[in-house]
Amino acid sequence: MIDTAGAVAVEAIEPESRDAGVAAHYGDPMREQRTLATEVGLVDRSHRGVLAVPGPERATWLHSITTQHLSDLRAGQGTELLVLSPHGHVEHHAQVAEDGTTTWLDTEPGAAGELLTFLEKMRFLTRVEPRDATAEMAVLTLVGPRAAEVVPDLKEPEVRAVPGPKFAAGSIPATPTTVYDVRVLPEGGLARCGRLGIDLLVPRESVGEVVERLGVPLAGLWAYEAMRVAARVPRHGLETDHRTIPAEIDLLAPAVHLDKGCYRGQETVARVHNLGRPPRRLVLLHLDGVTTDQPPAPGTAVTTEEGRAVGFVGTALRHYELGTIALAVLKRNVPDDAVLRIGESAAAIDLV
Repeated sequence: MIDTAGAVAVEAIEPESRDAGVAAHYGDPMREQRTLATEVGLVDRSHRGVLAVPGPERATWLHSITTQHLSDLRAGQGTELLVLSPHGHVEHHAQVAEDGTTTWLDTEPGAAGELLTFLEKMRFLTRVEPRDATAEMAVLTLVGPRAAEVVPDLKEPEVRAVPGPKFAAGSIPATPTTVYDVRVLPEGGLARCGRLGIDLLVPRESVGEVVERLGVPLAGLWAYEAMRVAARVPRHGLETDHRTIPAEIDLLAPAVHLDKGCYRGQETVARVHNLGRPPRRLVLLHLDGVTTDQPPAPGTAVTTEEGRAVGFVGTALRHYELGTIALAVLKRNVPDDAVLRIGESAAAIDLV
């Protein structure tokens, strides 16, 4: 929480950051990383955009316009979804939580308005009432191996087989889809178990009460980002550009149902999946950390030793154990043992 004693705001260090409005750290970023890696900490991610989608046709409507299988979404379930361009490029990435009356979507900071505009254009006569709920609800995240002790009734993310569409000649075989467990919190709001921890979607006026009840050490967004990068989880707007397709950044498994029927951009998804070779791939890079102690900025070119550009950096940072690391998107034909450069620093692909 940015008003907590010792909190250092992201914008005080990175004035142009998209993450303005939350704490970068609370005095010791490396200790906070260690807490998230070995114990449990609570991260303020209340700068994320939140949309509420109530209405009796919300599940089938979202199913028809996004990449995820949502027509059977039930109270107590969550997942991830993408909105693609007509050419299959990623335009929005959102986390999903269903409470039985409303489907909640949380997305990147500043992206809620654009996503809402898209949803409004796609309403037609559907009985749904999407709205921007960012001022109502805040996202907090529990990260660490002991997070399950804090919210013990949540199940781990589950991969379920969801039947494909039926045709006269028969049904397409079931396709795996990722389902997250969702529970109601005592203060109101929801807890959702996801890939990086347990997300808490809580009323903004209840944030202080939730923090006090949980009694968990606070960790800044820098620590959360270090865990995300080490886990190779991409972030839209950082590990993406205007050409990014889901298969390039490992978003098929969590956010795309491959056989659910038509949606905008499906042709590209199907073609790349069937061919099995997206033009680029997401990798974790280790930087030498000797030439400079300043991690490269998002969008910095990744080049070969000869100076040929082969990709770009998404998020680069210093990890408490791994040193300077970065998520990057590289051309598919870059070999795993290539010697790469980012500015003056040497970089190597992590093969684990």
